[in-house]
Amino acid sequence: MKNTMKKIASAILALSMTMALAACGAKETPSAPAAAQSGESAKCFKIGISQFGEHASLDNCRVGFLQGLTEAGLVEGTDYEVLIQNASFDGGIATQIGQTFSAENVDLMVGIATPSATACYAAAEDKNIPVIFTAITDPVEAKLDSGNVTGTSDKLPVEAQLDLIRSLQPQAKTLGIIYTTSEPNSVSAIAEYEAKVAEYGFDLETVGITAQAEVTQAVDTLLARGIDCMSNLTDNTVVGVLASTLEKTDAAGVPVYGSEVEQVKIGCVAAAGIDYIQLGIQTGQMAAKVLRGEASCEEIPYETISEYGIYVNSDALNVMGIQLPADIAAKAIEANG
Repeated sequence: MKNTMKKIASAILALSMTMALAACGAKETPSAPAAAQSGESAKCFKIGISQFGEHASLDNCRVGFLQGLTEAGLVEGTDYEVLIQNASFDGGIATQIGQTFSAENVDLMVGIATPSATACYAAAEDKNIPVIFTAITDPVEAKLDSGNVTGTSDKLPVEAQLDLIRSLQPQAKTLGIIYTTSEPNSVSAIAEYEAKVAEYGFDLETVGITAQAEVTQAVDTLLARGIDCMSNLTDNTVVGVLASTLEKTDAAGVPVYGSEVEQVKIGCVAAAGIDYIQLGIQTGQMAAKVLRGEASCEEIPYETISEYGIYVNSDALNVMGIQLPADIAAKAIEANG
């Protein structure tokens, strides 16, 4: 059944690609590198966006990316046509999407989250199609730091998160984290947590998973180990079922800290995290430079967003009996969904 569904998804993907790019194909002009060399200007680029799954932070990356193209002066339907595909948190489908984009000779591939970005890069490499990524915690670990690829990193402000948790739970001893063992983003983040938790007086308990179906069992495992709180990463597999996690932790009276504002809106008590709309805008502006031939991916180093905000959910904090210290309350942004 699973193979049959993948075949159906592949057929739908190919059909939607053909339909979505037909208008741009009718007006097709040389790609950015060719146009730059000949002195012509490309009027309608084909952009393929592969999003690994549907949840709010990745959606915000996509929305911000398109906003970034607009802010850079590109007009959809005139300067570019875009096809957006969602891999539904399935690495096999992400691979199919990248291969389909390559077969259609898109001018630019955009990978939102590590599995989609690496799949696009693998599919683009033979044809030297530029690849722009976003929502990648560690591009070096994901091997996306060289070649015809660049983009933006959403590296977590781990120390700020640990400081926030310690401020809100002065007596907490054990911090729990669930992560996907096959996601370089998450492996890298876990390594940083392991290196820094002791400075903030925490013991760390982690559970690695390989599939979304394992997340709720992993929550049970952490709760059985007596954790005092949990910190959520930007782990796409784990975030996809965050609501189910929160049902269990709320019942157990264990606060969960998010990694960005959308997780706090869902019910995490607080987060030191970045703005994914802004991350997407930054990525779209980089893509515009590549499309116009102003710079190649090789000439644009990947960028890491450095600013973060403190987001809180007052309702969730009240349920957990946590009171905001005055210094945090003064700078916190309410994110009650």
